[in-house]
Amino acid sequence: MTAALGASASEATDLNDALRRCAGGDRSALRAIYDAEAARMLGVAMRLLRRRALAEEAVHDTFMQVWQRAASFDPSRGTGRAWLYTVLRNRALNILRGETRTDLVDDFEPMGLTSEDEDAEAIMLRLSETSALKRCLQRLEPRRRQAVILSYMQGLSHGELAGRMGVPLGTAKAWIRRALATLRECMA
Repeated sequence: MTAALGASASEATDLNDALRRCAGGDRSALRAIYDAEAARMLGVAMRLLRRRALAEEAVHDTFMQVWQRAASFDPSRGTGRAWLYTVLRNRALNILRGETRTDLVDDFEPMGLTSEDEDAEAIMLRLSETSALKRCLQRLEPRRRQAVILSYMQGLSHGELAGRMGVPLGTAKAWIRRALATLRECMA
């Protein structure tokens, strides 16, 4: 166990040193950080972003920020690894917040239920007149109803929904959360 702890402390020291050297313009230090952490960082980014292309973008952007801002790393405030993954996490969240992409694939149409041209109200009109879901959806404020329908019928993420509706990510999340609570209460 002490050998494992020693290796971890050594790795942390190596990463801290590499960040210090990177701040001084040492490209080999950036390469050492990349070799040591890129694969693990890609895995973390994939869990956050759920799309390989976006995860790769986040990792790339993180290394660009490391190169440009390594001097801002302060070892008295934490480890190099914690700093590195904080930069990655922040970059991934920024990608989610600013995401306006809905092009998962060119012909994406989940289960043939919807098309890009079909709006939330058209989807709702297809529900049976006697449907409890339709009755409850009609009670929602129109923008919240649209958010729920687009999210669940077209499979949009919160980020995609925010981009499509032109609202901040937090607003889209709040609309979904409140609308689902209202629907749950109405359906009970």
